Amino acid sequence: MFYIIGLGLCDEKDITIRGLEAVKGSSRVYLEAYTSILMIQKERLEAFYGKELIIADRDMVETESDEILRDADKEDVSLLVVGDPYGATTHTDIVLRARALGVSTRIIHNASIMNAVGACGLQLYNFGQTVSLVFFTETWKPDSFYDRVQDNAALGMHTLVLLDIKVKEQSEENLARGRKIYEPPRYMSITQAVSQLAEVEASRGAGVLTPDRTLAIALSRVGGGSEERIVAGSLAELAAQPPETFGQPLHSLVIVGRRLHHLEVEYAEGFAVNKATWRDVASKVYGCALDG
Repeated sequence: MFYIIGLGLCDEKDITIRGLEAVKGSSRVYLEAYTSILMIQKERLEAFYGKELIIADRDMVETESDEILRDADKEDVSLLVVGDPYGATTHTDIVLRARALGVSTRIIHNASIMNAVGACGLQLYNFGQTVSLVFFTETWKPDSFYDRVQDNAALGMHTLVLLDIKVKEQSEENLARGRKIYEPPRYMSITQAVSQLAEVEASRGAGVLTPDRTLAIALSRVGGGSEERIVAGSLAELAAQPPETFGQPLHSLVIVGRRLHHLEVEYAEGFAVNKATWRDVASKVYGCALDG
C-alpha cells in the first residue's frame, strides 16, 4: 500500500492517529519538502514517529517517483505531506503514477491552509478561487492570477493568496551550467506580496485592488499556537506595517470580497491594525450594515 499522509500545519503532533499508525507500519517513509514547509526540524518528526525519514525534494517527487513507489505493491510505503495531501497537484500526479503501476493507494487527510484560513473570521463558503503569487524577477512578472482575483471580486468572493516559497532552487547560471548548487531558502513576506499586488494592479488598471479601499487579512503560521499571527486592514495599512508585524513564515494573504457579512467584519475586527478604519471601509466601501 502507498500512503500519502497529511501532517497538518504545525508540528509533529498534528499527525492523525490513523496517519501515525500508517507511518509506523511502513518500510520506508518519505517527507515531501518543497510544496510547503513544516517549520520544525526533521529530527523532531523522526523522534516522535520512531522512523527514519527520507527527504523527497522536487527532483525525487517529479522525476524519481518510481523509486518512491518501489515495492509499494508488496509492502507499505508512506509519503508525508505538510497540510493535506491534495493541497498540491504534485500529489495528484503521484497517485496517478501509482495507479498506472498497479499500486494501491490510500490518502489520510489533515488540516491545511485551505480550511484553516477560517481562523481569520471569514466564512469558508464565501471564498472563491485560490491563487498563488510567485516571486517576481526583473524579467518575469506573471500576472495571470489577477484574472482569477478579478473573477472572485466580481462575485463578491474572498480570495486566498498563497505566497511563494523557494526551497532547493538553483540560480540561472548554476542551472545553465548544470551545477547542483542551491540558493538559500526564501519565503515571500506579506510586505512583498502587497507590493507585487500593487504593481500588477497598476499595470492592469482594472481597479480590483485599491490600496485604501480594499480590505485584506494577513496570516502566518496558522495553527501554530503562540506563533500564529493574523493582521487585518486595508492593503495600504498592511503595506505600511513593519515586517515583524506579520510574524514568521509561512505567510498567506486574503483579499476580502464585497459579499461581506457583518459577523465576518466583527470577528476580523479583532485582528485589525485600526478598528475604526476597518469598520469604516467595511461599511462605506463594502456596504456592510454594522451596529454602532
